[in-house]
Amino acid sequence: MEKSNNFVVTIIFIIFFLPLLLASILFAKSEIFEREYSYQANEADNKFTCRAIALEQVKRLLLEELGTYLESETEVKNLALTKDKITTLTAGIVKTEIINEKWDGHTYRLKARIEANPDNVIKSINAIRKDRNKTKELEDLRVTVNSALKEIERLKNEIVLLKDKDKSKEINQYRETVKKLSAAEWSVVGFLLLNAGKYEEAINVYSKVIGLRNKDASAYTG
Repeated sequence: MEKSNNFVVTIIFIIFFLPLLLASILFAKSEIFEREYSYQANEADNKFTCRAIALEQVKRLLLEELGTYLESETEVKNLALTKDKITTLTAGIVKTEIINEKWDGHTYRLKARIEANPDNVIKSINAIRKDRNKTKELEDLRVTVNSALKEIERLKNEIVLLKDKDKSKEINQYRETVKKLSAAEWSVVGFLLLNAGKYEEAINVYSKVIGLRNKDASAYTG
């Protein structure tokens, strides 16, 4: 009799609960996004500036791709968020992993990827949206990055127009602006680590930010 009851319970589990369990596992599956980016150096560039710009661009491509996926495939579309807002918030949630990189003195090539669980990302987006300080911090960093990229492009064009004239001032400005870009990007990484509770790693990252910002006191607060 006992064996018969166990058999019935097993059948009920298979019919009613196993499909739900399988659906849960499938939904929890992480999505992987990979992108490559090549940055061609100009006369003001060096290895550091090329890497910083290439890294920011490949991260942007990956985050935009993830944002598009979330917007079309998940309930994030019900949150009334713009794609730019989704990209801004996910920058502080998901980690970009560099798969390989190569510098030949003229071109910096980067291949990177993001692996993210959509369900977890949505939960994190909701959590950050409820914290005005965290949201503002990520938005301010996004503004800093965009501003630095515009200034980098402006200086790049200005350096080309100078032709045979002395360009040392503009080249120095260009490299300092790339340092600001890199500092902002590292600040986003620091935010991500703090948000994940990885405090020691975050301290190491913010130390890099301090180095890039030199004596900028705001670096000490992230």
